[in-house]
Amino acid sequence: MTEQQWPEVYRKLGVKPVINAQSWVTSLGGSLMRPEVLRAMDEAATAYVDMMDLNRAAGEVVARACGSDMGLVTAGCSAAEVLMAAACMTGDDEARAEQLPDTTGMKNEILLFSGHRNRYDGAFEFSGAKIVEFGHGDSARPYHLESAFTDQTCAVAFVIGPFIKQGIGLEKTIEIAHAHGVPVIIDAAAEVPPRENLSKFIKMGADMVAFSGGKGIGGPQSAGLLAGRKNLMEAAYANSLNLNSPKAGIGRPMKVSKENLVGMVAALELYMDTDESAIIEGWRSKSDYIARKLDGIKGLKVVIEDTPTDRQGPQPVIYFERDWKGPSPAEVRQTLLDGEPSIRVGGGGIRNEINIVMVNVRDGEEKVIAERLLEALS
Repeated sequence: MTEQQWPEVYRKLGVKPVINAQSWVTSLGGSLMRPEVLRAMDEAATAYVDMMDLNRAAGEVVARACGSDMGLVTAGCSAAEVLMAAACMTGDDEARAEQLPDTTGMKNEILLFSGHRNRYDGAFEFSGAKIVEFGHGDSARPYHLESAFTDQTCAVAFVIGPFIKQGIGLEKTIEIAHAHGVPVIIDAAAEVPPRENLSKFIKMGADMVAFSGGKGIGGPQSAGLLAGRKNLMEAAYANSLNLNSPKAGIGRPMKVSKENLVGMVAALELYMDTDESAIIEGWRSKSDYIARKLDGIKGLKVVIEDTPTDRQGPQPVIYFERDWKGPSPAEVRQTLLDGEPSIRVGGGGIRNEINIVMVNVRDGEEKVIAERLLEALS
């Protein structure tokens, strides 16, 4: 690993950088921020400001980008999920906001399709809410949702992400929930790009939507976006930014620094002006290079997939067929992991596969990945 590849700040700590072909995962630091974002954060650190004023101003930028009544920069998407749940329970009642996670006297049940249970949905419950599942495994019918409502239902949650089953679908979920007078809150953490998704779900009628800020948008890893309907967003503000309250609310551990607020705004504004098609074409070009290098290996099928519901942009996917005689997918991954530099790749979806996610692969790294894959596969 060259000096340029191993920044001194990491060298001093003895931590080696890796090649990230796994995606914008938190475990690898999300995405890299552009120089303009870093400069904005540096500048933000040179003065004091009224944090409520700054949060409101940043929220206006989020609202414009998402086509919503109001917006809020949060401490990551997970914090946004906590605040969505809290908002649906407390409304803008500051006394109730101070009471959480004790939900006595509040509606506190959030309905969630069983196929949407995942390692992150605990954020909804962190607020004090209770998740009530509907459906059977990966399938559901409208009547499953209809029959799940009680006088304690405060929201219906919906999760969107790669390889996640959609149950009755978002449109039908919104229709049924609104017929019961209940808001729909969405975890869309990694659903940007495409850029149109920032406003898509609000246009469909969702009441609140949460996105990660440190993935495709390129903001600080510890930042997120929350957008939605005015009354619920005011409730989110009450749970997050009730700075004059005698008791710190549920959102106090999730405060966002002035530097991260400004950095997230800078990243969002840059993202809104970015030539998204050029970026995606770059991912495709790198994918083509790797696919060509692996072409013709007996027992392997290498295809470039770009299914929006399952893949984050075009990426080469390696399928191991029945006549494959080489190392197992797990062994190939481990060889890449143990090499120098360490290469992290995707674990795939429903099949035994290796997918090379291109969104964080830097120029020239596709050549290293291809070479190391050829070594590992042999």
